[in-house]
Amino acid sequence: MLKVNQYFDGNVASIGFQTATLPATVGVMKVGEYEFGTSQFETMTVISGAISALLPNQTDWQTFKAHETFTVDANQKFKVKIDEETAYLCTYQDK
Repeated sequence: MLKVNQYFDGNVASIGFQTATLPATVGVMKVGEYEFGTSQFETMTVISGAISALLPNQTDWQTFKAHETFTVDANQKFKVKIDEETAYLCTYQDK
């Protein structure tokens, strides 16, 4: 069953689903800056566009482009800057 979520006044939208092995979301972010919190270990892959991320315990922003991936541990916060509409795939797992 698909679960549709919208965040930040509709500027971020995702559809949750179950892959063969892990729960996941696929979504789109409009131009803007957002802060997310995690409850599980997350692996985020950029599908199109780019995500500039300030990851936990880091002082420098990193930019991830299409087909690049980053991870965030459970119970962390991280910030993203989006300069063009960007699509992503995120998987979730307990670690």
